[in-house]
Amino acid sequence: MVTAAPSVAEIWSWLREIADPELPALSIVDLGIVREVRTEPEQVTITITPTYSACPAIDVIAEEIRSSLKRRGIEKLRLETKLSPAWTTEWLSDEAKQRLREYGIAPPQSLVPATGIKRAPAKPEPVACPHCGSQSTVLVSRYGSSLCKALYKCLNCREPFDAFKQH
Repeated sequence: MVTAAPSVAEIWSWLREIADPELPALSIVDLGIVREVRTEPEQVTITITPTYSACPAIDVIAEEIRSSLKRRGIEKLRLETKLSPAWTTEWLSDEAKQRLREYGIAPPQSLVPATGIKRAPAKPEPVACPHCGSQSTVLVSRYGSSLCKALYKCLNCREPFDAFKQH
C-alpha cells in the first residue's frame, strides 16, 4: 500500500510503463491515449481517448491502467473516456514516431506543416518503408493488423509493412 498520496508526476511515470496492446513499441502515454491525470483526496481520475472510437483495445488498456495503479496502492480510480476532441496522429511525438519506425511500422506523416495550418493533402504522399527507407511503396490493403494501420509493400526491398494511418 502507498503510504503517501502519489504525485501526478509519479502517476504519469507509472502510465508510461504500460505498453499499448496493439503497438507494444509505444506506451499509452506515447500514443497520447492518456489525456489527463487528476488526484483528489479520495481518488485518482484518469482521462483517456482511444485512437478510434471503436478501438477494440480500449478495454484492455483500461484494465491495464486499473491493475497497474492497484499494484501501487491506488484503490479508488475513476477512468473517464473522452471522445472529443478526437484522437489525432498529431499527438504522437517525434520520439514515438521514431520508435514506430524502429519497430517496423511506418509512422504517420504530419498534417500540420511548419505553417501550423492543418492540411489534408490533395493526394497521399508516399509512405516510406521503415526497413530500407525507400518511398517506392504500394498500398496493399487499407486495413492492416489493427484498425489504426494499413498494409503496404516496399517495391525496393520487397518487405511488407504496416503503416500507421494518419488522422
